[in-house]
Amino acid sequence: MKKVTSWAAIIAVPTAITGFYGQNLPYPGFGQASGVWVSTAAILVISATLYALFKRRDWL
Repeated sequence: MKKVTSWAAIIAVPTAITGFYGQNLPYPGFGQASGVWVSTAAILVISATLYALFKRRDWL
């Protein structure tokens, strides 16, 4: 059950970020290539951090 919860939390991060900014809301850096890269970097960093945290606590 811990493994399923861990993977669900990791998958929830990109879903939440892209879902929030996909609602016709201007995201930081809207209309610029840097905005896309910043949100992509945020998704990768947060997901990697959660993965490392769950791996260290032996949930994965």
